Amino acid sequence: MTSKILTLSILASSALLTTATFAEEVTLDPIVVGADFRDAKLSKTSKAVTVIGSEELYDKSSQAFEDVIGQTPNVNFTAGASRAHYIQIRGIGERSQFISPVNPSVGIILDGMDFSQSALGITMFDVKQVEVLKGPQGTTFGANGMAGVVNVTSNEPTENFEGHFETTVGNYNTKAAGFAIGGSLIKDTLEGRLSVYKNSSDGYMKNSYLNRSDAQNIDELTVKTQLRWYAADNHTIDLNLIHLNVDNGYDAFTLDNSRDSHADNPGRDTQKTDAFALTSTYGINSAMTLISRVSVSDTSLEYSYDEDWSYPGEFAAALFPYNYFDQYLRDRKQTDIDVRLLSEEDGHIFNDSTAWTVGVYYKDYKENLTRNRTKEGVLGVYTSSYKTKNKAIYGQLDTSINEKLKLVTGLRIEQWKAHYNDSDLLFVNTNETLYGGKLGLEYTKNSHHTYYANLSRGYKPGGVNADNTLALSDRAYKTEALWNIDVGVNSNYFDHTVISRFNLFYGKRQNQQVKKYLQLTHSFTDFLDNAAKGHYYGLESELNYYPNENLHLFANLGLLKSEFDNYSPELTGRAPAQSPKYQYNVGFDVTFGDGWIFKSNIEGKGSYYFSNTHNQKSNAYALVNTSLEYTTGSWSMVFWGRNVTDKDYATRGFFFGNNPSTGYTPTLYTQKGTPRTFGLTVAYDF
Repeated sequence: MTSKILTLSILASSALLTTATFAEEVTLDPIVVGADFRDAKLSKTSKAVTVIGSEELYDKSSQAFEDVIGQTPNVNFTAGASRAHYIQIRGIGERSQFISPVNPSVGIILDGMDFSQSALGITMFDVKQVEVLKGPQGTTFGANGMAGVVNVTSNEPTENFEGHFETTVGNYNTKAAGFAIGGSLIKDTLEGRLSVYKNSSDGYMKNSYLNRSDAQNIDELTVKTQLRWYAADNHTIDLNLIHLNVDNGYDAFTLDNSRDSHADNPGRDTQKTDAFALTSTYGINSAMTLISRVSVSDTSLEYSYDEDWSYPGEFAAALFPYNYFDQYLRDRKQTDIDVRLLSEEDGHIFNDSTAWTVGVYYKDYKENLTRNRTKEGVLGVYTSSYKTKNKAIYGQLDTSINEKLKLVTGLRIEQWKAHYNDSDLLFVNTNETLYGGKLGLEYTKNSHHTYYANLSRGYKPGGVNADNTLALSDRAYKTEALWNIDVGVNSNYFDHTVISRFNLFYGKRQNQQVKKYLQLTHSFTDFLDNAAKGHYYGLESELNYYPNENLHLFANLGLLKSEFDNYSPELTGRAPAQSPKYQYNVGFDVTFGDGWIFKSNIEGKGSYYFSNTHNQKSNAYALVNTSLEYTTGSWSMVFWGRNVTDKDYATRGFFFGNNPSTGYTPTLYTQKGTPRTFGLTVAYDF
């Protein structure tokens, strides 16, 4: 009942005040969105985007990436590991990966490097801003951006010497420490920044069989280095390097859906990544700028788990218990090259009315898998290789029809080549030409209101289902296309004390890719299928209110209605998995005394289906978070608490038979979300 009342209250406030984002301060210092071809002020951005700025990220260094962006409207995430590997936007996105290669629906970019396949390694320390772009980004990002793109930007090098140090302690043996330091290395020529962050925790599970409290532990190391070289007055070169070492445990599921595991062989969830991005920004003349970027990443991952969730001897032999362990070892190498020309003011065309962008893109991706599966002590080994090469050409025109009205047209044509082979002698080659684009109108009524309408097309390549237990007709699935309409308004009222963003959307999916499962003895096979058609619609509303200089109120709401239009009889008319009907985040920040800030928010989410194979659903939930911050001089202390009411909720669910004592009767098994956590973060800025 409380959840329903709160939801109605949010709807009422959104209807009265329109909407908003974390956005511009009362001082009118604008947030700049950088995930498009050209930087733009958030208030003037004609797309569905949420920006999480530095103020919102300040006390979230030890918080998981998915928890941070999961507070934005119509953004969900899936666990099924130590942390969530996958993000869903408007109900579209992957939920897991086992034996088959995956083409992502949601792009994730970290400092110019593609982390769409590696979200586990993204931490929030020394991050300047997170931009969540919703809907197809077919012109700017292509194949990885059908559902949207999350762009994460770290703090950049500065001319003046500066630094930040912080340390955190919390329950569940949480310990974290990090520092960032930067400034001029060579005056007026070279600037640099280095950040190092280490985060560890025992996790939230107990393994009573092994007498361990750290079988689901967190152990993360992030090292980021940035160099900015002013090679000439018109030429800047940026180098971003990152080293990630994530060595987490995985012991999440139990036969009684408790936090007490009996697994004799807990798994691992690890990622090691070394990557760099080299970006050159060269002002050719007053008419155009050339931006060139190359990024390279090398990642190794392990995802392993105890399949039976028990130990030998826990069940009598007459109940036919089993003892399996599954391990997936992946090596990924990726190279991206993007070269684009952007017009400057003197280079506008069509009677100086139109700014233009043209570019070419190349991607080389390789993924090698070794699967080691042990059944009753007998090891079976499976290997596969998946390679893709993308070549794309793209362009965009931003045409000012008059002083208030702008037309945006964009097009991307991409050649997608893929090759797959495995130790079961399956060979699949794919060669497709894909296209995406955008047609948009932006109307700036005055300095207080900007209206926009966009029609966009995105795409996600088809692929292969690798498991040989599937019928031959199920071994491949088709490319999906998404047509999407966004209509919105960005507004401010009462001398910028109320700032809002409001967006309505509708999407039509063709050859909708659908993740399903096939139940086997003591196991299941996951695979992707195609529904002929699907659709979704809804709204995203974000509101900030600053009644005075000491108080900030906010209310964010996402509503989503998603359905299969034409598929199997049991799914036609039903919502796809991971598509909650509503999400909200409401709260306030208040400054009081001398240097004190109290923050509190409630984030809620409606019920949703865990899978497209069964009808089991999550329960709706609301989480309460608070923090109390004190700042004096260069020092600050934050006492924080998350899920302070210790709400029990699920982040992943499977429905199958795995318990010998019940005769392997199909049962809903869930992975629990983060329980009540609290701690203290102390920071020093210099």
